[in-house]
Amino acid sequence: MTPVEAVLLVLGGGAAGFINALAGGGSAITIPILNEMVGINTANGTNRIAILAANLSAIAGFQQGKAIPWRRVVPLLIPTVIGAAFGAWVATQTSADVMRKVFAGVLLLVAASVVARPARWVEERDEALHEPWRTLVFLGVGFYGGFVQAGVGFLLLAGLVLGGGLNLVNGNAAKVVLIAAYTPLTLLLFARAAQVDWAVGVVLAGGQMTGAWIAARLAVAKGADWVRWILVAAAVVAAVRLALT
Repeated sequence: MTPVEAVLLVLGGGAAGFINALAGGGSAITIPILNEMVGINTANGTNRIAILAANLSAIAGFQQGKAIPWRRVVPLLIPTVIGAAFGAWVATQTSADVMRKVFAGVLLLVAASVVARPARWVEERDEALHEPWRTLVFLGVGFYGGFVQAGVGFLLLAGLVLGGGLNLVNGNAAKVVLIAAYTPLTLLLFARAAQVDWAVGVVLAGGQMTGAWIAARLAVAKGADWVRWILVAAAVVAAVRLALT
């Protein structure tokens, strides 16, 4: 790892951490950087080091603002972690190219929903998803997160906001808790498959932690309406990038 590569990792990690804490798609920044350094398979695994660090940092920021809805997020931990473990195992055996293309369409649908029905993303409501649908949805989202990670924040936000009734600030706070919960297990599975570069991952993590903490504090301070436009911009950019890769 050269000094120039280290600087790219820190800067790219900072931008990704900021975007991930508010919306999702930050891995669309970090994966190409990592791909040039360690190859795509190892990039997918190495990225999890920074993802874990960034989400722990974001949890600290949201918790300081008392924005984490623990009562709603705890029941979602088990299905999300189980889905992510299975997804990570599958990822060590196969390519994620097809899923990335499909997900580009999902991102555009999320962005359209934010623009067309903004109140559903800004105002807190009663839960729309009930059992067994809630468990099935978060099993599926967890699978995607374990499999490819890039953009999983958008799917989690859709489940937490549209299905769970949270606003965007509380939804983002719940999202980072869920990602932090499943990432250690997925990281272990990638490491067992020799698809993790620890030195590169630690440098990337430094940048992501900083960006995530700043984003969490801004989200609490500025509110859900401000976060909504960050979400729209991030979703469109990530969708275009995933569709073209």
